Amino acid sequence: MTGPRTAGPSSTGSAFPLGGGVFLRLAHERDAAALYESQVRNRDHLRPWEPRRHEEFYTRAGQAARLAEQLRLHRAGRVAPWVLTRSDAVVGMVTLTDILPAPFFGADLGYWLDRRYTGRGLATAAVRRVCELAETEFGLHRLEAATALHNTASQRVLVRCGFRRIGVARGRVQTDGAWTDVVLHDRVLHDRPPGL
Repeated sequence: MTGPRTAGPSSTGSAFPLGGGVFLRLAHERDAAALYESQVRNRDHLRPWEPRRHEEFYTRAGQAARLAEQLRLHRAGRVAPWVLTRSDAVVGMVTLTDILPAPFFGADLGYWLDRRYTGRGLATAAVRRVCELAETEFGLHRLEAATALHNTASQRVLVRCGFRRIGVARGRVQTDGAWTDVVLHDRVLHDRPPGL
């Protein structure tokens, strides 16, 4: 194996049931309208965990442009965006970013969930599935995730999914207009020896 594989027409294109009528699948262009509705609906809910957004972000055009860029990076093998859906609504996302080739075979993992769907185990189920896909479909060895220091709910999800806390990074990310300390977690996906 020489580097992370770009997802093709395999199981990553399937919809995986997470429970309660919610499914996980790779994002596609026609999700833009549902993403717009979800971002507007969850604007206050997500504000403490995200950077300050320009108003354009909360428009149909803004979400379409953002999704188009994610899908462009996905085709280049650098990002993998999954959506959580229920009927025609998007109720969350899990994304692998900064996918790195040899010798790292790693990526950063992030996720968010609609406020109406928290507390049901959906984030845990989705992150577990994406960890499996990161190994089997993308050929990755290690994932890293960062959460705001006070985001204990996300930290519990990561621990349930096999991540371990590796430290605190001071002022690592800008959230809601301030530099925020984050807790770093990582997960080694397998212990097989590296290929050539």
